[in-house]
Amino acid sequence: MTQRLKVVMAQLNMLVGDIDGNTQRIIAAAGQAIAEYSADLIVFPELALIGYPPEDLLLRPSLQIRIEKALEKILTADLQVTIVVGFPELVDGKLYNALAVIKGKQCLTGYRKQCLPNYQVFDERRYFAPGHDCCVLEISGTSVAFTICEDLWEVEPMAQVREAGAQLLVNINASPFHIDKLDERMELLRRRAIEGNFPIVYVNLVGGQDELVFDGGSMAVNEEGDCCFLAPRYVEGLYPLEVAIQPNGTCRVPMQEVAPELSLEAQVYQALVLGVRDYVGKNGFGGVVLGLSGGIDSALTLAIAVDALGKERVQAVMMPFEYTSQLSIDAASQQAGLLGVDYQVIAINEVYTAFLSALSDEFAGFEVDVSEQNIQARTRGVLLMAISNKKGVLVLTTGNKSEIAVGYSTLYGDMAGGFDALKDVSKSLVYRLASYRNTGYGAEPETVIPSQVIERPPSAELAPDQLDQDSLPPYHVLDKILELYVEKDLSADAIVAEGFDEDVVRQVLRLVDLNEHKRRQSPVGVRLTERGFGRDRRYPITNAWPIGD
Repeated sequence: MTQRLKVVMAQLNMLVGDIDGNTQRIIAAAGQAIAEYSADLIVFPELALIGYPPEDLLLRPSLQIRIEKALEKILTADLQVTIVVGFPELVDGKLYNALAVIKGKQCLTGYRKQCLPNYQVFDERRYFAPGHDCCVLEISGTSVAFTICEDLWEVEPMAQVREAGAQLLVNINASPFHIDKLDERMELLRRRAIEGNFPIVYVNLVGGQDELVFDGGSMAVNEEGDCCFLAPRYVEGLYPLEVAIQPNGTCRVPMQEVAPELSLEAQVYQALVLGVRDYVGKNGFGGVVLGLSGGIDSALTLAIAVDALGKERVQAVMMPFEYTSQLSIDAASQQAGLLGVDYQVIAINEVYTAFLSALSDEFAGFEVDVSEQNIQARTRGVLLMAISNKKGVLVLTTGNKSEIAVGYSTLYGDMAGGFDALKDVSKSLVYRLASYRNTGYGAEPETVIPSQVIERPPSAELAPDQLDQDSLPPYHVLDKILELYVEKDLSADAIVAEGFDEDVVRQVLRLVDLNEHKRRQSPVGVRLTERGFGRDRRYPITNAWPIGD
């Protein structure tokens, strides 16, 4: 007779470092899984007790004391369900990325992650020693194997569980989002399920942590690699899954709920909303303030902020100067009205004049140049930071990846702030996201970014009749060159070979290299690509590497 194993995938949003709070959430979720779903097995994400990535919190002397107390609380709760929970385990002076399988007051078994990623945003070898042994446990008459995240990407741990006779694999994860990451995971699970001839239950973390966003997407595939269950992405929750167990222990996963696919724009926009919401909320800010210029970057940032936090927690400030067009003033006012945010206008003319008066002796004999433009931007930065300090709100900066890459931004000016939602969003993608927000986000289309903002030529408006393309190549050209150089690591010669003008390529690459010092001082922002500025790309500020091959 076929048995049913009720597995609950706990796709939760944990807070890094909050071991007590995370423990209480785990106990509460396990109780809920029993009461609402009659769960046999509840699975939590990788390092759920401390959150991911804990970074140098793992080096704190009190870490293991706190972890041991947390595990004891779970055991004391005497929950009559099998619980899989990730945690850092210290044994004989070595720290492991581990999981424990607990039922009632007993720890049934444990597992230590074997494959430690040390690329892109990961640096687990800095902290953890690798495990070596596989873990297979009989649950409800079937042999269940347990692995952690990267183990699924490597051959050896999979070979071990096959040889150990696993009939079902449970893999816990803290897998961060980048564009099209879900497709990569699905293809990997398909291959591993076919190789092992067993179903796989894949449980992932959800939530924002600094620049990383974990998109959830917990899922199950059958032994043929077909996706039979996919949890909604970016949404915290407990997701029940039924696994059928044959008398010989063989597992079958019938087709159940599969969340709909998301377009690229939907993936990115929802990641940005979650990233902003969690950065603001987890760091205890009451809300946000941003400069609303009438341009597309600040317009998109405002829409993201409202969707993340609600209009009551968002303030927009227009700070016009003599070069600010009436179009910008009108568009900013219109958008603030559409979104219903607190909106203020603070002209910077008098403040700017005061700065120039104070600098008159220093500037005597010099021509007007970019210095005066930067004072405009820095005046705005001072005003926004003052509002931030006084009201206890976070300044959202509005620079996009294209501008940040080539230094088309002002240190201590438009770069002054605490979080940059668009830090890994190219200018080309900014336009696509703005259109998506007006037409594809939410239950009904809703124009919240005025059409004239999307259609107008981009300009910093720091000088008369200024346009971005007076200083930069057209964005469709610039963004492709930046993708090849920043994300693909191609050389100047290799990019030219792709069909781009050599002078333009060398100009762009030189700007990227010269502006590393600015990026080191820029706010964190949501990572969306496989090579964002921050954790991913670590180039020395001072270096003499020549542009070329």
